[in-house]
Amino acid sequence: MTIVEAQEAKLIMEPTRNETIGVILLNLGGPDSLQAVRPFLYNLFSDRNIIRLGPSFLQKPLAYLISTFRSKKTERMYSLIGGKSPLLDITTAQARALEDSINFEFRNSNFKFSFKVYIGMRYWYPFIEEVIPNMYKKGIRRIIALSLYPHYSVTTTGSSVLKMKEVLKGYPIEVSYISQWFNHPVYIEALVDLIKEGMELFMVDEHITPPESPPLVKGGVGGVSGVKGDIHVLFSAHSIPQKFVEQGDPYVDHIQGTISKITKLFPITWHLSYQSKTGPVKWLEPSTEDKLKELAGKGVRNIFMVPISFVSDHIETLYEMDILYKKMAQDLGITLKRMNSLNTYPVFIKALSNMVTQNAEKEGWL
Repeated sequence: MTIVEAQEAKLIMEPTRNETIGVILLNLGGPDSLQAVRPFLYNLFSDRNIIRLGPSFLQKPLAYLISTFRSKKTERMYSLIGGKSPLLDITTAQARALEDSINFEFRNSNFKFSFKVYIGMRYWYPFIEEVIPNMYKKGIRRIIALSLYPHYSVTTTGSSVLKMKEVLKGYPIEVSYISQWFNHPVYIEALVDLIKEGMELFMVDEHITPPESPPLVKGGVGGVSGVKGDIHVLFSAHSIPQKFVEQGDPYVDHIQGTISKITKLFPITWHLSYQSKTGPVKWLEPSTEDKLKELAGKGVRNIFMVPISFVSDHIETLYEMDILYKKMAQDLGITLKRMNSLNTYPVFIKALSNMVTQNAEKEGWL
């Protein structure tokens, strides 16, 4: 071992009084302009962890064809929500709020630890493979990688972690991964807060009697409510190919685990559906479109939609939910309202902060 390598090893193993621990928030990414839509889609469809387009050698050629074919339609969607994805702006705000929250907690620590929060996107700037070298140049030798997907799937967290590990092979950096947190109590608290807040507005607008305590729902789909003018909560999660779940992907179990925690704290009549299907393979069912039609056929007239697998506004909430599904619901005679996304909601930031500090303590870094 050379002197430089020995110094690097010592730096990794021994915390200093002025050490900066890096945090990288892992997310999908999104086009930052209409011109970026096609290359963003190409990056997305090139990833076999999301969708497998024939044999591996055809993945990128087919991704090019699909992204070219879909780009105009997708551009029109983005043009209706401001001409770009808001994901980077929101994730940047989340990173700043998280960094402030953690450093405020440790402001009186005997050891002058500090945390610096970065953003690493999988399919658009700032790419994970560009952020890691920058963190290393800044002197960071310990990183907590926090996936912004609460529910683990190989198609989301799995793909991002795989990319991180690939990049990190060339750097003497110690990394700890937070790969799932679907049942974290403060995260659940944030969701319950926003569901209650949204349903109260619904009730005021529609003169609907709110649910009462103790809980009347016993944990099943379409639980008993007995409330005049029932409000049905529709949890809409991002879909993934059914094949991954059949191969053991825990995504659906995690989604249902989150819902179970919520419904133990708040009485609701609820349903689950999946949105944002792309490509020709079989995806999770029922689709949100089909579920809306089913509920309308059963006489449901008030639906409160919860973007259960999303922690930030993106095209799935701002276009699919707020424009596409709202119009569909209106045509079906349904009044549809949506929960505000977590974004920088203080309780949600507190949940992220708790996860990071607890993880750092578990690793013995504090």
